[in-house]
Amino acid sequence: MYMNRGLENKKILLGITGGIAAYKSVFLLRLLKTRGADVRVVMTESACQFVAPLTFETLSEHPVQVRLFGAGGDQGTVSPVEHIELAKWPDLVVIAPTTANTLSKLVAGGADDLLSNVVSAYEGTVVLAPAMNDVMWRNKSTQENLQTLSHRGYRVISPGTGDLACGYEAEGRMAEPERILDFVERLFDSDFGNLKVLVSVGGTEEDLDPVRVISNRSSGKMGFAIAEAARDRGAQVTAVVGRVSVPPPVGVRVLSVRTSADMSSAVKQAFVEADVLIMAAAVADYKASSPLVRKKKGDTWTLELIATEDILESIGKMKGRRFIVGFALETDNIEENAKEKLVKKNCDLLVVNNPLEDGAAFEHDTNSVLIYNTKGLLLETGIKSKREIADIVLQVARKEKNFQKILV
Repeated sequence: MYMNRGLENKKILLGITGGIAAYKSVFLLRLLKTRGADVRVVMTESACQFVAPLTFETLSEHPVQVRLFGAGGDQGTVSPVEHIELAKWPDLVVIAPTTANTLSKLVAGGADDLLSNVVSAYEGTVVLAPAMNDVMWRNKSTQENLQTLSHRGYRVISPGTGDLACGYEAEGRMAEPERILDFVERLFDSDFGNLKVLVSVGGTEEDLDPVRVISNRSSGKMGFAIAEAARDRGAQVTAVVGRVSVPPPVGVRVLSVRTSADMSSAVKQAFVEADVLIMAAAVADYKASSPLVRKKKGDTWTLELIATEDILESIGKMKGRRFIVGFALETDNIEENAKEKLVKKNCDLLVVNNPLEDGAAFEHDTNSVLIYNTKGLLLETGIKSKREIADIVLQVARKEKNFQKILV
């Protein structure tokens, strides 16, 4: 019988923590083995209350490690320094399910059990598959912990919506094993798997006085769709986020900004470590020449506006070997303006949308774009969901550039 061996000889340490979703990790283990991976399992003692270690030991063909210390070589224990050897072994660590308590422990650097000791001594990529009650998932501390871990480079596979152990349907159900497997395979095989992708998202605000600002109607949906699509391809994603009306995707590092100057500073700082920049933010083109320090009163107001920095053009001068995708809004002379901007801003691709087209640009869940390279128009998408557009942009980028050459 034919088996897909996409993870042939890859060494994966599967961590299992104490949640009802531990039963799904049995299926995940089988899928990883089917793809050719060598899998070793470390369980917390709480996880053993849900699934017996013998199940994972039989399927993995390795002893299952549970306790850091034990008397007389108890089954499931390791020597006082063996957790260091375990941490040196894998190409990847996957913790599925990841409980709210484990998230908190990882943030704090806790190491009071074998699994947390191994993770604290591991220098590679760690994938987390959270699973918990929906109220626990929405808890502010949980969301802050996820952001902190994403900032540190952990990869997070967001939970799905479905039947929870508490008897109703809601968000918090661990991602299905097939989805986790797909994510793991992308980490190893995708052109994006080893990349650091930087995405700018949302609109900026420019002060007129202490109360009023110049801004635009950007919702952030397009930028977050790109960040999510890059994350799902295995990239380590940082989003520099201005004013938005939707929450960021899980597993994406978020740097919040407000003004165009703030965004410029944050993007330039993050760009130093990035491999790919996708500048999807709607940065304000103008700002007040002299913002008032007190609230403006009266019936009339004459403003003098000056241009803000063209962040993309500035970044283009720092480009080096990195790949840059720009976004532009155009209503007239689209092709001419697109070609000019590509050269002027030193972009590899320019994605153009027309805010006058029904269902495109600001506030919609859909968009329609034209994608240009330096030779001209590559394709026109027509109206599609913003997530579909994001996938198309990344597919075109992959065809335009062998990203692995960036990493050499």
